Amino acid sequence: MANPQSNARLRADAGAPTTGVIHVRTRLTADFTVISNALAQRRGSAVTIGVAAYIASLPDGSPVTITALCEHFSEGEILISRALRELESAGYLERRRERTPTGQVRTRTYFYAVPRGEGPEDPPEPPRPRPRKLPTVPETRRETAPAPDLEEPGSPAPAPAPEKPGSPALVLADADPEAIAVLTALRRVDPRLVLSAQEAARLAPAVTEWLAAGVGPREITELLTVRLPDRFRARPASVLAFRLRETPLPLPPPAPLPPDVARPVVLPFQTCDGCERAFRAPEPGHCRTCRDRLGERLRAVG
Repeated sequence: MANPQSNARLRADAGAPTTGVIHVRTRLTADFTVISNALAQRRGSAVTIGVAAYIASLPDGSPVTITALCEHFSEGEILISRALRELESAGYLERRRERTPTGQVRTRTYFYAVPRGEGPEDPPEPPRPRPRKLPTVPETRRETAPAPDLEEPGSPAPAPAPEKPGSPALVLADADPEAIAVLTALRRVDPRLVLSAQEAARLAPAVTEWLAAGVGPREITELLTVRLPDRFRARPASVLAFRLRETPLPLPPPAPLPPDVARPVVLPFQTCDGCERAFRAPEPGHCRTCRDRLGERLRAVG
């Protein structure tokens, strides 16, 4: 006989959903990152959530600049920078410009597990650099230079050093305005060519040299924007500096020619009335030979 078959309905599993996703849970004990549901389920761009999850998984001190993120993701600089701005406006990301004890200005990035103001944690203090070992002072100078730890507690603090004249604002003010106008207008042709004040001031002398060589602003713009790569691996200012440095300057315009020297008037050809020989003369008549013969005859008759 055939195998017995039943037409009764199968009993549905009460614990499994009938539609939607079904999670297969695995307990992770290493190499995992905790992300809040508010961030993972945030409405908006998927690139923003992916960038946030990637930054949250990195250890402290990892570079999270636009260039570093573009090397990891397949998206370009525009989408990556837009994702960072969205995270910054939502309170998950904070970028601070801090001055180091050596006087350099650096940008530090803080990433929050929950938006700023909703969690108790505060960003940590920036790490202090290790004190550098001072060079050994010769014996002849130790008497005149007091040691730092022997100063009196009540002595006034030294006055802060004045700012160097090479600050970006001063350098930009000293640059050629026409060269700065050419550089700032590049973003109209390619939105990626956004330059800071310091970068524009550094590129301005090269553009001024091109302008002095007789190259117009339109030709310079075409030179700097034509056939750019689809993806920059460095700052746009580095690409522009390379093109300005490696492209040879055009030849100077040729010197004007001296004024033409007045050439002698060329007399037309005439036909001799005596021998019908061609000769040059302003009017018809006899050639030189015929004139000499006529002169001899007249002298002989006279």
